[in-house]
Amino acid sequence: MTKERKQEIIEKFAQSKNDTGSAQVQIALLTERINELTEHLKANPKDNHSRRGLLKLVGKRKGFLAYLEKTDLDAFRALKKELNLR
Repeated sequence: MTKERKQEIIEKFAQSKNDTGSAQVQIALLTERINELTEHLKANPKDNHSRRGLLKLVGKRKGFLAYLEKTDLDAFRALKKELNLR
């Protein structure tokens, strides 16, 4: 992920001007990395080190989603819809 792409995501999901660490921003960044790794693994199916990293990222995102659902249900639903998560 390039610096520019990361900055775009942060600006799109930030709650305020200097927000870089809210759950929404972190979930969006993790989703971008997960999508990139998924494409990498389609081209390199035997890359088990990257597969493990992908599973760790998915678990981390799952934790952030659980936290967001518990604290702000409306934001959780909007973010899931925006990122096309199941």
